[in-house]
Amino acid sequence: MLDSIDRKILLSIARQAVEFSAKKQPLPKLELSKLPVTLCELGATFVTLTRFGDLRGCIGTLEAYQPIALDVQEHAAAAAVQDYRFPPVRLDEVNEIKIEISLLTPNQPLEYSSPQDLLNKLRPGVDGVILKHGFNRATFLPQVWEKLPDKEQFLSHLCMKMGASPDLWKTDKINVLIYQVEEIKE
Repeated sequence: MLDSIDRKILLSIARQAVEFSAKKQPLPKLELSKLPVTLCELGATFVTLTRFGDLRGCIGTLEAYQPIALDVQEHAAAAAVQDYRFPPVRLDEVNEIKIEISLLTPNQPLEYSSPQDLLNKLRPGVDGVILKHGFNRATFLPQVWEKLPDKEQFLSHLCMKMGASPDLWKTDKINVLIYQVEEIKE
């Protein structure tokens, strides 16, 4: 768990990354030696941008490979200008953008014996879910449960996000992993 100072620093880093990206300027170099040690630990994050309550960009990683502060900076910039689902954030909309950072716990396999067992083991609003099938993979953060609270719909939409049939989770044994997040919101 991050304290309030850590949270403010991460939101400031993300806000600056969105602004610089919208201006098409290179991101400033973060001086890790001047940051709290907790933000220099390896961490996996997603940065979600919304505008008037609508998704405007979301980019992240499922595996920790760099310091949390750098991960947030990289993903905030990418969410602003590299999310293929949206045009790049324009400078005139930066002040209308709200930032949410999700700091992920390491993912864990979810063992299940049947589609019904899978449904029974999922915890809406708590678990982020990763589906893996062959070379395909997709995830929904725990926050997605707010929009898709029905477990069957949640899994079906996640299968479609992965590029598979919506009922794949019912017909094939697929790899399911779960994780939780610490949410940091503006």
